[in-house]
Amino acid sequence: MENLGLCTDLYELTMAQSYLEHGKTDKAVFSLFVRDLPEERNFLVSCGLETLLEALERFRFGDSDLKYLKSLGRFKDFFLDFLREYEFRGNLYAIPEGRIVFQKEPLVQIEGSLPEVQILETLVINIVHFQTVVASKAARIYLVSDGKVLVDFGFRRAHGLEAGIYAARACYLAGFAGTSNLEAGRRFGIPVFGTVAHSYIMVFPEEEEAFKAFAESFPKNAVFLLDTYDTVEAARKTVKLAKEGVPVIGVRLDSGDIESLSREVRRILDEAGLKDVKIIVSGGVDEYRIKTWISKGLPIDAFGVGTKFITSADAPYLDMAYKLVEYAGEPKVKTSPGKATFPYKRQVFRFYSGDLMDHDEVVRYGEPNGGVPLVREILRNGTLTEKLPSLEEIRETFMEDLRRIPERLRGLEKGTYEVIIK
Repeated sequence: MENLGLCTDLYELTMAQSYLEHGKTDKAVFSLFVRDLPEERNFLVSCGLETLLEALERFRFGDSDLKYLKSLGRFKDFFLDFLREYEFRGNLYAIPEGRIVFQKEPLVQIEGSLPEVQILETLVINIVHFQTVVASKAARIYLVSDGKVLVDFGFRRAHGLEAGIYAARACYLAGFAGTSNLEAGRRFGIPVFGTVAHSYIMVFPEEEEAFKAFAESFPKNAVFLLDTYDTVEAARKTVKLAKEGVPVIGVRLDSGDIESLSREVRRILDEAGLKDVKIIVSGGVDEYRIKTWISKGLPIDAFGVGTKFITSADAPYLDMAYKLVEYAGEPKVKTSPGKATFPYKRQVFRFYSGDLMDHDEVVRYGEPNGGVPLVREILRNGTLTEKLPSLEEIRETFMEDLRRIPERLRGLEKGTYEVIIK
């Protein structure tokens, strides 16, 4: 099992060595939160906790790691010995995956000796930040999709293989039907989907021959890609083949004027009695285009969502921070303008008006309150306090939260939600 100890930034280790040298080893609490939501987001979806817990088990320093650190000439032997024995045995509190969350709410809080939890900063931010970013983007797409099938087609444009794999997981828990990503399908049990590329069509002397060949190879998954040459003519060829007994379950449009092409292709299919053949649209798809197409009543049954989803193109990052909020039982607060923090380990209580979310209150952990608590103890002394939910259970949690958000947060226009810090 590969060690992850070096998946950190230099200053975290230099601080940790200095902490040890100066006796700063009392219990500390660090809180991971988003200062403010991007203008393009009305809410976020918590994601990445399971991955973080797996990474914490691998956050170790092996011989080759320690040899490299020693070669830097910055670290003393006693500190390298400390790293050699490092194993996270602190406490971790978190809002479970799939919950809808907002600004200034602690997604993850880590408690342990100061050097022990300081060096986890980069690991925690990196994992939770990315997966929360893409899960939140996926949720927006799902909200406007009007029940249409959504499939992740973004693996090839992801910022690295692992990013693509975990993005597939994030979008599935946020409502997508599946992914084209086989490794994500294997690793997480996510349904996988796929058709063909334009190169497949171009290899055959005739487009019609390519359609027929693919249907012979995969009769239960025969989706024809129509826009390699002439999209409308390809639709007519699809009808001809279907009348000859060639199976076809769907057609895909990947370019061109989607509005006019989808209407014309649907007309051609319907007039031939192929009303059950689905139209799938891919290529530059995001929530903005989906909303426009659906508002115009276009006859589209499914969307392949790629680049703009997997890079969260309109809001590719969050102002996420991992900050010290408590040390040796005393509150710690950063007061710099625009980057102020709140003290102490925190609980988030959610209040409802009828069946819908009304507001959240963020209070010191352990203080009584009349709302529904979101933060749960996940690790105690490095050990899980309860079995983690399955991906399907996380997906159900998301769906239930999504059902309960107020109307003002459901669209693409900016809506506000009150978070009260006490």
